Amino acid sequence: MGHINSNSYYTLQRRLDQAPQGAPASETLIKILEILLARDEAQLVSVLPINLFTLEEASRLWKKSNQEARVILDVLADKGILFDFAAGGTQAYLLAPTMAGFFEFSLMRLDDRFDKKILSELYYQYINVEEDFMKGIFSLEPAIGRALVQEDAIQEKDRVVVLDYERASHIIDTSSCITVGICYCRHKMEHLGKACQNPQEVCLTFNKSAESLAKHKIARSISKEEARRILNLCIDKGLVQTGDNVQESVNWICNCCSCCCEALLAYKRLGYSANINTNFVSRPSDEPCTECGECIERCPVNAIELDKRKNGHSYARIDSGRCLGCGVCVRFCPSHSIVLERREQTAFVPRDSFERYILSVISTGKLQNLLCDNYTLLTHDLLRRFLKIILSLKPTKRLLAQDQLQSRFLTAITRTEHYTLFNKLYNDGKKPDYSHPELRRTSAKSY
Repeated sequence: MGHINSNSYYTLQRRLDQAPQGAPASETLIKILEILLARDEAQLVSVLPINLFTLEEASRLWKKSNQEARVILDVLADKGILFDFAAGGTQAYLLAPTMAGFFEFSLMRLDDRFDKKILSELYYQYINVEEDFMKGIFSLEPAIGRALVQEDAIQEKDRVVVLDYERASHIIDTSSCITVGICYCRHKMEHLGKACQNPQEVCLTFNKSAESLAKHKIARSISKEEARRILNLCIDKGLVQTGDNVQESVNWICNCCSCCCEALLAYKRLGYSANINTNFVSRPSDEPCTECGECIERCPVNAIELDKRKNGHSYARIDSGRCLGCGVCVRFCPSHSIVLERREQTAFVPRDSFERYILSVISTGKLQNLLCDNYTLLTHDLLRRFLKIILSLKPTKRLLAQDQLQSRFLTAITRTEHYTLFNKLYNDGKKPDYSHPELRRTSAKSY
């Protein structure tokens, strides 16, 4: 390892910025990292791979014994900086992303390891005031999150088809492990004197991610029955469910309010341009509107206003471009004058975290960081610089944008050691078919 000095946090910032989500340089971010990590920890994390890695890989990169490396990795996992995965005799780690990652874990944790008030103020500055980070998050393709439709907002008589991965109930029912933690957004706003009265212990995590958070006491394990109770409580309060933008092995579901949720606040602030909506959209029904204004009050993204028909009666005019398709307005409309219908085109949702990550690496122009991810080697640094130039050329960018080439790349990368490790941890060794992403659909339920 190189000499550890005051530049360690800036080195880590540059490493975090290599990932698709990015971490734009800011003095605010450096202050956040200084709270979360000691200087020597920051230096060690800055050379970890983008991919899943094993204890042995960390030992080689850090030039430490396996025992020394394990102690450090456990401390980092305790802090929520790393995910700690196990399957059978395989132990692996993954550097948590910034958002839907270690930013949230530092506030949603059930203990007081960090000064949450100072962190809340810094997160608010970096995410809600400075806009570079959220602009980067919202430009990701595919998006890291998506809204989930509230199933009981769909009327049985309409017989609308709802796919499994669109239903929060299915995510709960099929999870191998579930945890709950403190809502990062509302807890942050509480320290700033801006929080609403909605419940805070409602942040749900699933499967391997939940196992890691439970193991390191960042969140507490709960049963599927308790998860359903939390979900139903939040739905009854008019909160919006947003979740991990994957079909299988979903990692998280948030229960969001429009006044605190960073995703919904940014969605409105940055121009409703993020593709995080469900495959549904609200529309006026044939029932007369009573002009109560409940739908306007409840809509989390200001997509509804009242308008007058020629006969003098009002109706809800809904901006389909803004509408999340969450169903909150439908559930709370006392006159049943709004209904949900399925959008004409079903949005693409990646099969799993692996596919989403690979596609986001390509779309953000950071493929070179994935291919040459040893941050201790000068040769990898030179290759990253060279590939960045090649991959930035317009002909290359056009090729990488083609679905056919992306499918071939996904198929090729499934032959690598890192994918074998991912597959063992996430898919029980069953190799998915990534060759026709546009044709993939899970089973559906009609309402």
